[in-house]
Amino acid sequence: MDLQTLITDPGTRIIVCCGAGGVGKTTTSAALALAAAEAGRTVVVLTIDPARRLAQSLGLVELDNEPRRVDVPGAPGELHAMMLDMKRTFDDVVAAHSTPERAQQILENPFYQALSSSFSGTQEYMAMEKLGQLRASEQWDLIVVDTPPSRSALDFLDAPNRMSRFLDGTMIRLLVAPSRAGFRFASAGFLLFSRIVSKILGGQLLRDISAFVAALDTMFGGFRERATATYELLRRPGTWFVVVATPEPDALREASYFVDRLSAEGMPLAGLVLNRTHPPATTALSATRAEGAAEEVLEAGAADAELAAAALRVHAERMQLATREQHLADRFTSAHPEVAVRTVPAAAGDVHDLDGLRVMGQELTGPDADTPTGTPRTRVLPARRG
Repeated sequence: MDLQTLITDPGTRIIVCCGAGGVGKTTTSAALALAAAEAGRTVVVLTIDPARRLAQSLGLVELDNEPRRVDVPGAPGELHAMMLDMKRTFDDVVAAHSTPERAQQILENPFYQALSSSFSGTQEYMAMEKLGQLRASEQWDLIVVDTPPSRSALDFLDAPNRMSRFLDGTMIRLLVAPSRAGFRFASAGFLLFSRIVSKILGGQLLRDISAFVAALDTMFGGFRERATATYELLRRPGTWFVVVATPEPDALREASYFVDRLSAEGMPLAGLVLNRTHPPATTALSATRAEGAAEEVLEAGAADAELAAAALRVHAERMQLATREQHLADRFTSAHPEVAVRTVPAAAGDVHDLDGLRVMGQELTGPDADTPTGTPRTRVLPARRG
């Protein structure tokens, strides 16, 4: 996986990083965005994850729904960052696609206020809206998307279908019908239905929902069309998905799910970033030989024998860990031989500034064999010779 070519190619316009929670997805997104800006591109990184890790990684106090410029000294490009605010995005959509009077009516509706803040699926749909807005503005030539943790990271792919099912649902059609034809033309069946729903939900809530649906009715077609257009944008050349995982069984199972889902959706997959690996300082000494050498050093009783033995045992433990991680990576590649892999060593501490992001960016985009041990960045340990 040649991420350097990917981020510098003018044809690459969108990179979506997805994966399980806690695998370094946000840091990977920020590192790729920084590397692209330092390569001369105008980049915006959008996080859908409500945590504050992206702002911390970029040295910012906070992020909001508008792109903020990140000061990158000496970079020929530009780096901007933002965090999705689903309610504000929904408010902006309402204001942009309705009259001021209708927009005020919708924004003040109690049901809308609940829907735009916490309704299931709203975040994913608004992520599609925001991504579509960023792409349509042509202000940035690369957009990097940091998706939410866990499998909900790909829920925004369902946004067009979920919106269609919502708009075409029986409940919505029943609620819209009276507003279109007037309650005096409503059928006896609807009146019975409304009385039952009123008892379940409460009369005021039903009136709020009906008023909201009636006010939003003229916007429904635009919602569906924009979501579908953004979905198709994700499938076109110029968009790439990067799956991020750590060398742990659960994280790699999630990675397999993402790979299969992206394949089923026909989405372009760049490959897998295997983050926080532990390659040893040298691969010339096996774990078994290191353990044996530690025993021999102690038996010889030379000066600093305990220190030397401890160093050898640390190396043995590192080799055993690297072997385990390579085994897990090999299982993944056996199941998905078509997926390119790029390994990234674990950092000494949390990445919280541009220097740390720059180091990670070099690991992500550096030449495949340019590592201290010569082990290709596609692997944790060198391949065994037959």
